[in-house]
Amino acid sequence: METRSLGGQGLVVSAEGLGCMGMSEFYGDADEDGAVATIHRALELGVTLLDTADMYGPFTNERLVGRAIAGRRDQVVLATKLGNERRPDGTWVGINGRPEYVRAACDASLERLGVDVIDLYYQHRVDRTVPIEETVGAMAELVQEGKVRYLGLSEAKPETLRRAHAAHPISVLQTEYSLWSREPEAEILPAVRELGIGFVAYSPLGRGFLTGRFTTEEDVGGAGDFRSRHPRFQGENFRSNREIVERVAAIAADKGVTAGQLALAWVLHRGDDIVPIPGTKRVEYLEQNVAAVDVKLSGDDLRRLDAAAPFGLTSGDRYADMSTVNG
Repeated sequence: METRSLGGQGLVVSAEGLGCMGMSEFYGDADEDGAVATIHRALELGVTLLDTADMYGPFTNERLVGRAIAGRRDQVVLATKLGNERRPDGTWVGINGRPEYVRAACDASLERLGVDVIDLYYQHRVDRTVPIEETVGAMAELVQEGKVRYLGLSEAKPETLRRAHAAHPISVLQTEYSLWSREPEAEILPAVRELGIGFVAYSPLGRGFLTGRFTTEEDVGGAGDFRSRHPRFQGENFRSNREIVERVAAIAADKGVTAGQLALAWVLHRGDDIVPIPGTKRVEYLEQNVAAVDVKLSGDDLRRLDAAAPFGLTSGDRYADMSTVNG
């Protein structure tokens, strides 16, 4: 597994990370033992970046990751997030970037994870009622105290990112990015590169859509699978987006790889300052995803993919409520 440097503060991670969210919530039933086995296999394969958040579960995903990395801490670059406030029963409270909340959230995450320091600490969503300088200032105090090593933001617009970076160096911006979510190419990727900030791409497989596993809306899952509430998985949007997947799958077949591996390879080829974090709770899918690191794309391959999934072609918004992103 190759490594990549993110930002200018010394953060080095595997070229591909592992998103742990779906191990606890949002993508159907959880299997904690299977999830732990998947994390262990990821570490064996050289994946170092593990991505979680306090709101996943809520709170149970951090405990799961903490259990999985016990005795393996030196193999892990541990990333977690604060700011999407939920109650233990799962009730949504809101976005919280107040300095006093930052400190309390960090201490709680450290306890659940069973570690002394968080390697990469993100503000999960921007609280537009609190100046970003105040939130990042509180996060910077955690760095000074040795509780956090590097800071990141998630789903922040360029203006917010610049202000945050001026308050304290930001190492990473995390935003959705894939063949069907190319919006960062317009303003966000130019901004992070101007500032020397690394980029972590979440949902690089389009929440599984780009693997080709969903042929009809009924394939998306039951009440425990929140993808069924996403506009891109519904109605005419679904049918239109299936055409994109079919074109990507045809290119993948020509190369002798899966559609998912081709989609991940495309993200990996967008720059060595980009790290995708595909999520899975199964060892089989993890191994397929990691193999994408070895998929080489020629200039012709990239041109074919650009034609198959051009910027702006995807139908439907990324979320049913887009008000919390690009803050």
